[in-house]
Amino acid sequence: MEGLNNSYGTSWADQWDDGPDPISVVPQKKRSNNNGTGAAKYKQKVGDGFDKTKSVASTGLKKVKEGTSVGFQWIKSKYHKTTQKR
Repeated sequence: MEGLNNSYGTSWADQWDDGPDPISVVPQKKRSNNNGTGAAKYKQKVGDGFDKTKSVASTGLKKVKEGTSVGFQWIKSKYHKTTQKR
C-alpha cells in the first residue's frame, strides 16, 4: 500500500498539476541610440524622488520628536501634580 501513495521526491505541483510546465522567456536587452541620455533622465527622476522622500521623512521625524517631547512634558507635569498632593 505504501508503494502506491509514495510522494517522496515530488513537489505539490508535480502531484496535483497535470498541465504542461510554463515556458520561461528571457527578455533581450535593447540597445539605445541616445548615448545615455535616457540613463541621465532616469537618474534625475530618481534623484528628485529621493529628495522628496528625504524631505517628507525629515518633516515626519521632526513631528515625532515634537510629539514625544510634548508627551514627556505632560507625563512629567502629571507626576509632579500627584507627588505634590501628599
